[in-house]
Amino acid sequence: MVWDWNGTLLDDNHAVLAAVNEVCAGFGRADLTWAEWQAAYARPMRLSYEQILERVLDDEEWTRVDKLYHERYDALLHTCALSIGVSEALQHCVDNGRTQSLLSMWFHSRLTPTVEGFGLTPFFSRVDGLADEVGGGSKADSLIRHLEFQNLDPAEVVLIGDVVDDADAARAAGTQSILVTTGAMTRSALEATGVPVTDSITEALRLLND
Repeated sequence: MVWDWNGTLLDDNHAVLAAVNEVCAGFGRADLTWAEWQAAYARPMRLSYEQILERVLDDEEWTRVDKLYHERYDALLHTCALSIGVSEALQHCVDNGRTQSLLSMWFHSRLTPTVEGFGLTPFFSRVDGLADEVGGGSKADSLIRHLEFQNLDPAEVVLIGDVVDDADAARAAGTQSILVTTGAMTRSALEATGVPVTDSITEALRLLND
């Protein structure tokens, strides 16, 4: 099993919205509500910001967006908690002989100490984050590499995430996926992918076990 981090195992929606609104303020736009951000959310992330800022972003502006976002997000990271049922879900997988790894499009240098800080590192055979200095790319290539590093058969893997990009990445890599409604996208957007959608990771595991 491959877990996503932000919005799936980590309940960070309030920090995400604050960081998005830091970008809005930096570009002279009014704050967004969570529903407005969910409606705008897309991959690659650059498209989301071009939509809410109503402009095409050049590379210098995109770097500024990324900097504004992550500085604010990092400042609020200490206020984020694990999603409900995470520890129990991870232990359940261990007890049932499932291997687990973690793949995130958040910066690797920030991801690994955060996972360690929550005491979760021993649950995962591998933890991979984004190696690039600017975020926002697609997850598909990262997932393919993540599976190859572990010599995993994609057909035997399930990815659990919270956005359409997780389902798209799974499809590209040849894995199954389950999406949870705990993150940045609406249920209707998730359901449009055609993969199973649940309201929690506990329900996602229950679906796997059925």
